[in-house]
Amino acid sequence: MVHIINSIHLSIQQNINAITRMYPHLSQLKQLPVIYHNQHDSSVVPIISGGGSGHEPAHFGYVGDGMLTAAISGPIFVPPCAEHILETIRFLHQGKGVFVIIKNFDADIKEFSQAIYQARKEGIPVKYIISHDDISVEKSNFQIRHRGVAGTILLHKILGQAAKEGASLEELEKLALSLSTSIATLGVATKSATLPSKQLPIFDLPQGQISYGIGIHGEPGYRMVSFESSELLAVELINKIKMKFKWQEGQEFILLINNLGGTSKLEELVFTDDILQLLDIEGLKLSFIKTGHLITSLDMAGLSVTLCQVKDSAWITGLTAPTDSFAW
Repeated sequence: MVHIINSIHLSIQQNINAITRMYPHLSQLKQLPVIYHNQHDSSVVPIISGGGSGHEPAHFGYVGDGMLTAAISGPIFVPPCAEHILETIRFLHQGKGVFVIIKNFDADIKEFSQAIYQARKEGIPVKYIISHDDISVEKSNFQIRHRGVAGTILLHKILGQAAKEGASLEELEKLALSLSTSIATLGVATKSATLPSKQLPIFDLPQGQISYGIGIHGEPGYRMVSFESSELLAVELINKIKMKFKWQEGQEFILLINNLGGTSKLEELVFTDDILQLLDIEGLKLSFIKTGHLITSLDMAGLSVTLCQVKDSAWITGLTAPTDSFAW
């Protein structure tokens, strides 16, 4: 497997170089793996998020007016270090505190928690939310994994717009708690991701097989079966998500279809059509639909479905409000 890079160690900086040249409203913080919105309104509570690289366009692609104020990157599938997170919090704090969005992975929580603890010791008000939208299960014990995956992007956009409209740190926390518990995501892979430093895929997925419940760091899923059709993939995922929500006809939802990196647009839209047909049969009202590369897993071929039950019409307003974040 060939990856078009020069060096794994240079890839984050080269991403930053390209992004800040293309989008003048984005700048690099010092020499850190951090991009921030250089036109941020100081009266608005800043929001930061981040994680390992390999998930592009996350997280740099969601920095901008009405979304993230800054994003921090780490090595491929490795979270940024606490020191870099703390530097970013210090830089962004201008009296209103800082809100942080963290994906639910042990390594991410460790680094972000250390930074938040130190920032609070220094007198900086920090609130946070842990995104936990993944409803796949552990193969060994069938416990729900609750990883932070594609649904995290809804937090970026809805919280970002709320902050722009004047929400306080405490109001952002309350909104984040309500929103995060209303989101569920489940994915499927047709091909494992391959790390640039390796020639072999992260997990073994034989030709013609698919894996349900994969993770964005290349983790294998809970069940491997032979591929039959896009429609059957859609049925499996929607049935599992329905078990989470126990929805009723007429209820309102947000839908995201996420391309994990290596799936063609043709396949993505065929799958989207299958999902939409199933949700029409279920009688759900879809107030917002978005598809594309939202949070990827390098070159993994596969798709994920995110549904969010709408509890407040302001969530739809937040999603449809304009932003200059280039990936939205």
